[in-house]
Amino acid sequence: MIITKTREEIELMRESALVVSRTLGMLASEIKPGVTTLYLDKLAEEYIREQGAVPGFLGLYDFPNTLCMSPNAQVVHGIPNATPLVEGDIISIDCGAIKNEYYGDHAYTFPVGEIDPDTAELLKVTKESLYAGISEFKVGNRVGDVGYAIQKYCEDHGYGVVRELVGHGLGKKMHEDPEMPNYGQRGRGKKFVEGMVVAIEPMINQGSKRIKQLRDGWTILTADNKPSAHFEHNVAIVDGKPELLSTFKYIYEALGIESTEEDQYRSKVYD
Repeated sequence: MIITKTREEIELMRESALVVSRTLGMLASEIKPGVTTLYLDKLAEEYIREQGAVPGFLGLYDFPNTLCMSPNAQVVHGIPNATPLVEGDIISIDCGAIKNEYYGDHAYTFPVGEIDPDTAELLKVTKESLYAGISEFKVGNRVGDVGYAIQKYCEDHGYGVVRELVGHGLGKKMHEDPEMPNYGQRGRGKKFVEGMVVAIEPMINQGSKRIKQLRDGWTILTADNKPSAHFEHNVAIVDGKPELLSTFKYIYEALGIESTEEDQYRSKVYD
């Protein structure tokens, strides 16, 4: 069952999402060769709590950490460890937080130092596909419209679209209806209505769409060990149109990136 949110609830969810956005922005300045994902995880937990929130992933389904940290060929759900990042890595960071009883949950794939052009293109296209999907999240459209937009954009660039892992509704639970696949057919699936809030999150592989799982029961990797990228936003339908609750603004400020990609989907100006 889809649980729609009031305007007031959406604003509470925006606060939760911004806790995550600011946390990812803080981490952006810390990601460099020699840093461990376990160190970044500790920073994130402390920073989330300083914002009057609690980590959303820690203990969820018995996950042991605050962040899902997935380098290189890891798609999602990687467990932070003491292995240092090295020049040329990429690291997908998925972060969740609970504030006002609501979840925020989004992700960004960061380069570690200089990365090769093919991997940089994977990150670029995956992030662009996120906005292709968001543009279809509006009243009257359906789940398949978002999935189709993401799938077509990525497959037109020769990439594999993971099938087994999907986006989802978001609210007082981390995972609500509807599921939001990154593939699909136009005009198929549940219809979007005013007040829906979802996490849209393309998980895109440089090579095959196929995946495998490590024995730790969490970590998902590409079957061919080629790199994978993951970008995620929290989006509500307000006045029939997509409204971003999360932002990459703080990441871009930390990295010195100028971007207008969010402007058409965001009514609020963030400090």
